[in-house]
Amino acid sequence: MVRRGGQWWALAVLVLPVLLISVDTTVLGFALPYLSEDLAPTGAEQLWIVDVYSFVLAGLLVFMGTLGDRIGRRRLLLIGGAAFGAASVLAAFATSPMMLIVARALLGVGGATLMPSTLSLIRSIFTEDRTRRTAVAVWSAAFSGGMAVGPVVGGWLLEHFWWGSVFLINVPVMVLLLVAGPLLLPEFRDPNPGRFDPWSALLSLGTMLPVVYGVKIAATSGITWSAAAAMAAGLALGVVFVRRQRRLAQPMLDLALFANRKFAGSVITNLLGVFALVGLLFLLPQYLQLVLGLTPLVAALWMLPATVAGVVGALAAAWLARRVRVPVLISLGLLLGAAGFLVLTTIGADAGLAAVVVAFVLVGGGVALSETLTNDLVISAAPVNRAGAASAISETGYELGGALGTALLGSLATAVYQSGLPATTPAAAHDTLGGAVATAHGLPAAEGAELLTTARESFVTALHTSAWVGAAILVYTALQAYFLLGRRRTRPQPAQPEEPAMSSM
Repeated sequence: MVRRGGQWWALAVLVLPVLLISVDTTVLGFALPYLSEDLAPTGAEQLWIVDVYSFVLAGLLVFMGTLGDRIGRRRLLLIGGAAFGAASVLAAFATSPMMLIVARALLGVGGATLMPSTLSLIRSIFTEDRTRRTAVAVWSAAFSGGMAVGPVVGGWLLEHFWWGSVFLINVPVMVLLLVAGPLLLPEFRDPNPGRFDPWSALLSLGTMLPVVYGVKIAATSGITWSAAAAMAAGLALGVVFVRRQRRLAQPMLDLALFANRKFAGSVITNLLGVFALVGLLFLLPQYLQLVLGLTPLVAALWMLPATVAGVVGALAAAWLARRVRVPVLISLGLLLGAAGFLVLTTIGADAGLAAVVVAFVLVGGGVALSETLTNDLVISAAPVNRAGAASAISETGYELGGALGTALLGSLATAVYQSGLPATTPAAAHDTLGGAVATAHGLPAAEGAELLTTARESFVTALHTSAWVGAAILVYTALQAYFLLGRRRTRPQPAQPEEPAMSSM
């Protein structure tokens, strides 16, 4: 067992990689114009620079989660931290698009080890319900904070240094993790992991990688034959993987986890909540910059109140859960998010900044409140020796929810936007609002102003449509969470942690 004071020092160490991964998720968008000018990637290469990180991360999460249960969660965390730091240096000094793509893929490998390791270590270190829920709240608040700090930090670095500096900020934090981790983090692993099954490992990768690849392609190019074929291949291998796990006496992934109503319901709730949230994050920055005309840094600053709401919502979850039933709180958080989407249906092409801030605060605070509690249910519903696998499943749900949110809500918004433009609209302007802004600058003033007005009004209509759909999804998710998670009380399985092997330097 870990002494009470040592628990919180361990949590401080575990927050470091979470903060970095969330910063890394958003900071690249600001560096992209600068690195594109320097490295001159093709359109396909630029797409891979952006997407390969989350593609590799999502594909490896389940494998890395079960690997951590087998070899030790602290060991996997430290190995991943070293890999993440080295890949950050490679990315910062990349001299070609292909070198940067490889570095981003290696960052995804490192990131896949960090997320499930941190959450599963929290499950192992904090064995009391109240302290564990508080620890998960701090973990969630760090993730929410990093998502918003990324654009601000990135904007400041790019004003003073070259584009590679946005990757180098990872290095000192990872060095601190590698120094403090062995001193403050105990080791936990499954004491009876069984024989390693290489076929299960290959099938898990063969399931996740094609599915995530197909979703990513669909998010950017629509449902193409290659995207459909990739998803179909991944699902077919997934069927083989599930059948193999059912036959094995000691499977790599314990499918019995999904028989627990709290576990399965929480994973689905997370996926749908992130689906709606990421769809919103895909559209609102475009509205702030291309409709209202804000600069990227100013737009990021206007999004900061939502981050504060997210941090407050995550931290308040632990306090409120002592007074209100958890399923009720989860549903209330999702309904707050739905109210935020409804606020978005009131914005216009010429004004709406206040409504965007209010909407973002409601969505950010509500979703953070609900997902802090569902994350706690995920790791508490699983036995302590399978915490790594359980955390990885939850994180995979996040990644798939985010990819599907971008693909489906983004595609819906694109279709509504294009349907609102006249047939004579130039091709580039017809594809995206960004293309319309660029096209308008090359036209005579009156003609360009008319194109911009039409395109912006059409985009706002598309945003309204997506907001209605997002609100409906969150209302459905709130009702599902209330009945699925609150229908029957299931006690989490008792924690029987292996005696932690306290490492020494």
